[in-house]
Amino acid sequence: MTPDALTKRTFETGKTYSFNEKREDEPAQYWFQESDVGRVLFIVFYTKACRWSRCTSCNLPSLMSKNPVSLKNQLKQIDWIFSRKDIIERFDEIKKVIVSNNGSVLDEDTFCRTSLIYFIARCNQHLGNLGYLTLETRPEYSDLAALDFLAQVLKEGDVETHLELALGVEIYDDVVRNKVFHKGLPNSSIERFLERLKPYPYSVKMYFMQKPLATMSDAEAIEDIVNGIEYLSELKERYGVPIHMHLNPTYGATGTPLEVAFKNGTWTPPRLEDVTQAIKEGLQRSRTPVKIFVGLYDEGLATPGGSFMDHPKAKEQIEKLELWNRTQDIASLG
Repeated sequence: MTPDALTKRTFETGKTYSFNEKREDEPAQYWFQESDVGRVLFIVFYTKACRWSRCTSCNLPSLMSKNPVSLKNQLKQIDWIFSRKDIIERFDEIKKVIVSNNGSVLDEDTFCRTSLIYFIARCNQHLGNLGYLTLETRPEYSDLAALDFLAQVLKEGDVETHLELALGVEIYDDVVRNKVFHKGLPNSSIERFLERLKPYPYSVKMYFMQKPLATMSDAEAIEDIVNGIEYLSELKERYGVPIHMHLNPTYGATGTPLEVAFKNGTWTPPRLEDVTQAIKEGLQRSRTPVKIFVGLYDEGLATPGGSFMDHPKAKEQIEKLELWNRTQDIASLG
């Protein structure tokens, strides 16, 4: 896809942000999280932007380039990660690494397969307690032969490391997800993806967004997540694939229709109390338990005042949800 075509796809869904042609030899972002498996390192590599780039409320591609980023540059970013003092100090503590480029790291047009293999080799070299490696992707890039090879490379580390694939589902309602949010991911594609994974020892994480559309009320947003938790529970039973949810409260991302809606007063970010309610109700209505990790970082991409973290009671709720992330104990939610 040409740079002009990428820009056209972005503007077609009402987004106005520009891309970032910084050409630096370092990732776009990284941060640490705490989960029930221990310390997590989340890395967003700087590459060519997501080729889909149509999701209505998403401005993550704005951190990326319209143009290809060379293999040499990508390898330098990986070396940069493993030279960071704060990461080196945590080598033995890191139990999970999430690899992202705000698109699909299995899309070889944006992230070189050589880079991914090199990254896994560096993890094997330095992260002696790494239990999980998560790769963000769309289903169409999940070539099973390539995944099998990557899983074999992971086995060369000091401990057994499980491969996890992360899909951006975002909205439970199949019609709203594709006709309004423009995700381009029908339930049939999700289910074919899981059917293909059944024989393999991989797990799946599915990203959901709470209240990602200006037309969604708080009650509708809660119900959509509750239905999403039930859906993942049912998929887990049907396919026998380990599945869990990564639930992101939505922020008003700059350069998207949500920023406009926030500024004109027709949309407000979800309250974290509503996130807690959705988790409780979803788990109560599900036959099979589903782990749910709540994303509590707006990545610095929210319009001023338009983040879920800007609510007056956010600090108290964040503490509860961070405890939930570490324990998955429903009592921690109050």
